[in-house]
Amino acid sequence: MSESILKGLKKARQRIQKPPVLVSGYLTRVVGLMFEAVGVRAPIGSSCLVESANGDIEAEVVGFENNISYLMPTQDADGVVPGAKVKPRSEKTTIPFGMELLGRVIDARGNPLDGRGPIHTEHNRRYRSQPMNPLNRRPVKQPLDVGVTAINACITVGQGQRMGLFAGSGVGKSVLLGMMTRGTDADVIVVGLIGERGREVKEFIQEILGEEGLQKSVVVAAPADQSPLIRLRGCETAAEIAEYFRDQGLNVLLLMDSLTRYAMAQREIALAVGEPPATKGYPPSVFAKLPALVERAGNGGDGQGSVTAFYTVLTEGDDLQDPIADSARAILDGHIVLSRELADSGHYPAIDIEASISRVMPQVVSEEHMKQAVQVRKWYSNYRRNRDLIAIGAYSRGSDPAIDQAIAMHPRVEKFLQQPMRKVVSYDESLLLLQQVINPQQRQG
Repeated sequence: MSESILKGLKKARQRIQKPPVLVSGYLTRVVGLMFEAVGVRAPIGSSCLVESANGDIEAEVVGFENNISYLMPTQDADGVVPGAKVKPRSEKTTIPFGMELLGRVIDARGNPLDGRGPIHTEHNRRYRSQPMNPLNRRPVKQPLDVGVTAINACITVGQGQRMGLFAGSGVGKSVLLGMMTRGTDADVIVVGLIGERGREVKEFIQEILGEEGLQKSVVVAAPADQSPLIRLRGCETAAEIAEYFRDQGLNVLLLMDSLTRYAMAQREIALAVGEPPATKGYPPSVFAKLPALVERAGNGGDGQGSVTAFYTVLTEGDDLQDPIADSARAILDGHIVLSRELADSGHYPAIDIEASISRVMPQVVSEEHMKQAVQVRKWYSNYRRNRDLIAIGAYSRGSDPAIDQAIAMHPRVEKFLQQPMRKVVSYDESLLLLQQVINPQQRQG
């Protein structure tokens, strides 16, 4: 390589290593959700203030092309005029971290929403953290109690596992999340309510989470009427808070509702910038961001705690082959499917154990527990596959011993898998109930 080329590369490297020089500019165009500005010199991800008749509007740099910078506002753009001045902000965006967050409800920027005054903490950090070396993570070896019998017994979750909760609308997804917050033995719970209706946010906190669940929880809310940038940042804030508590040696349960709305927010941003759609309207950047978010959960290194995460995935029309659902299954450590058919029949929680799986369950449970869970799955599956024949009387008892046994055990299995919303069943109690389903005589012993 020639000496002149080496000198050019050295100068370019020196320019990159120096702090960027922030330069103001002005708006030339507003298209949909996007501002286009010229003259602005600010790195991607930095915050800017855009002048308007109603006061300065915050916007974030999400892309650029030649001398044009693309900015997305985090609030309503009313009052913006052509040629409005765009001023980059030099300060870094941080959010508060500390035990003072427990019991609080905050927005994507870390500001309190619960009317209980400001949050004073010792630590403030930036949103984005460095990925963890995979070889530094501890393996998943210990089960996590979530207080739900069907999950504890048949789809056992390990500390540091990443699970998907696949459900359509109105099948009890939020209720199940609330049951887990009240029943888990995790030290800290972080709940991300992303893209929810504003009414549902308050109902989840007051009715489903309750005062007991809120005491050891942090709730990050970014409702549906917020900018897609805020919804995206809300997920990242919840993940960052969970990472902070994990680094303090605590075991964290992260409940993200929902991963689908995170993907939709990124789709809105990417399409507004001009990224071409790839799969059913989702640009490639969506499928790059999903694993980046999910991989932030998991076990920490030596001396650190864990982040066990549940990400809800909305299945449009109960279609499990939706692009986001299909992608999520590939990067998560298992999935729990909520069945609309079960919900319609009054079976709650509406967990379909036949379609659900925990990939780390064999690593965190005993061999005996695994055998018993598999046996219950077989009874459940055999009955459901032959249910129509049984209902119309087309099946003759004695034709198949496995089906006969499934019919005999079905009432007991159904009762075992159902649980009232306010009831908490510990991990040890769940195992005892599982043993009683397999061996009814044990109840009398």
